[in-house]
Amino acid sequence: MRILLVEDDERTAEAVSASLSAAGYRVDHETNGEEAWFRGDTEPYAAVVLDLGLPGMDGMSILRRWRQAGQTFPVLILTARGSWSERVEGIDAGADDYLPKPFQIQELLARLRAILRRSAGQADPVLTIGPVALDTRQMRVTVDGMPIPLSPQEYRLLSYLMHHADRVVSQLELTEQLYAQDFERDSNAVEVLVGRVRRKLGVDLIQTRRGFGYLIETPGS
Repeated sequence: MRILLVEDDERTAEAVSASLSAAGYRVDHETNGEEAWFRGDTEPYAAVVLDLGLPGMDGMSILRRWRQAGQTFPVLILTARGSWSERVEGIDAGADDYLPKPFQIQELLARLRAILRRSAGQADPVLTIGPVALDTRQMRVTVDGMPIPLSPQEYRLLSYLMHHADRVVSQLELTEQLYAQDFERDSNAVEVLVGRVRRKLGVDLIQTRRGFGYLIETPGS
């Protein structure tokens, strides 16, 4: 999944970006408020990790402008401002969660997983569809209880489709979530990646909707 990290403190940004990447996310980083607002308004993100004290435009103003423009991606606020009134202001402005600094990276990852699950209508950290279970905490996939070794990119693909179950996801959307901005959009890399995941899972989970994209259906949907 593609995450926008908006943080102007270099050391914090490096630590968070490295941890998010290690956890299987594709991370874009911005330090300037104006540029961050523009990217969030024009590019598809699964979630945003947003600092409040930023040059150019403060995080609260960015968040309000995104919500006024109809952007619905979940937002996790990071800030050194710790008073209850400021936390209330952030939630009322449209934030999905609020983590005061200093914080532990593992808590940030847990909170990010939680808001991503909620945005997808999921409550359990283990996403289960048919015989396939994806543990978002351990980045572990099993089929009928047997572990399936997936590469980081294969895991990202399956995770994105399972988080968006019962919705057809276009090849373009997958490309934007899985690959860098300069990736060739007409490449058949997504098709090849889907094929590899299907072979490793060994079950009929990912459907192809010709001309539209890919779909994972939950039983009874």
